[in-house]
Amino acid sequence: MDRLIGIDFGRKRTGVAASDPLGIFASALDTVDSTKIIEYLQKYAASETITRFVVGWPTNMDGAPSEAAKDVEVFLKRLEKAFPGIPVTLEDERFTSVLAHRVMIDGGMKASDRRDKASVDKISAAIILQSYMDRTSGSVASFDPSAVPDTLSRKAGGKGKRKK
Repeated sequence: MDRLIGIDFGRKRTGVAASDPLGIFASALDTVDSTKIIEYLQKYAASETITRFVVGWPTNMDGAPSEAAKDVEVFLKRLEKAFPGIPVTLEDERFTSVLAHRVMIDGGMKASDRRDKASVDKISAAIILQSYMDRTSGSVASFDPSAVPDTLSRKAGGKGKRKK
């Protein structure tokens, strides 16, 4: 199945997201140690067809590249060397961490779980990817709430169940 891969690269951790086969929704996949991200992507590519990487590009409020852009540039060289035939698109990542926290709150995550930076990174990767897909398809699809892993999302059932 064809997949777009969203990446929120960081010096320590990298969030990874993937599109559905139709390229409509982005879902958070994992958070990976940044020193092992290329190996992780190679393993993923062994079972799925990656058609594009969408990498978060860190910018300041004025649109200029931020200090973190240097780390992303080093990563981009490694990515392009490991996957020479797959195009890479840079997507502005301003406010993705804020949006990721909002998704976690809206998804019912406890405050203690929201402090887990690994969750923020992979949800940020999904937001970066969804932003790209929305911009290029002309659709108005929003972030896929199922991108929040079941173990972190609000549990279904319990009190307040609606009768059918």
